[in-house]
Amino acid sequence: MEQRSFHGNIDPDDLAQALIAAFNQGNLIAQQVGEGDKVMVQIARRRGAQSGGNVSLAVTIQKHADGVTVAQSEKEWLGVAASLGQTALSALQNPWNILNRLDDIAQDVTSLQLTEKVWEVVEKIAQTAKVTKTISERLQAVTCPYCGAANELKAPNCVSCGGPLGDVQPTGCPKCGNVMPPRSKFCANCGTALAD
Repeated sequence: MEQRSFHGNIDPDDLAQALIAAFNQGNLIAQQVGEGDKVMVQIARRRGAQSGGNVSLAVTIQKHADGVTVAQSEKEWLGVAASLGQTALSALQNPWNILNRLDDIAQDVTSLQLTEKVWEVVEKIAQTAKVTKTISERLQAVTCPYCGAANELKAPNCVSCGGPLGDVQPTGCPKCGNVMPPRSKFCANCGTALAD
């Protein structure tokens, strides 16, 4: 499962609707499950579609304090491989058969590229919404709890009053590197438990 975090003002429902608009066409059907802070978009081959093999992909979009985390499940690709195998076998028996299966080949190639196409759509939406994969401004500086002065990240003491800053430093996930607010218990990106 691949995950990416985006920081900024973006709503999971808006992102889900944009994915549905992009993928609910042709031999694919896309639908939203859930609403609010955690939604899932399911993308699959339409029933009765004549080409494309069996394809299914789930995209989970979850709100966190500074934006959203988007995760894609592993897609089912065996149907696509079987469809491509059938095309190859048909072409071996009679090379002219490949002309009858051009639409099927195009759909199979599209299905194999689905994961990358989903990330392309998500990245375009993020760019339009002006959200980024970099940490938010709120986590780029540390505010001293004693005097309110701004300090650089990882500074052990306040530059203004000398107070300790250890308890207000953001926490980095040891697994994926995602930066979380101080005292976070779990990583919003990958779910790893964070040390206290």
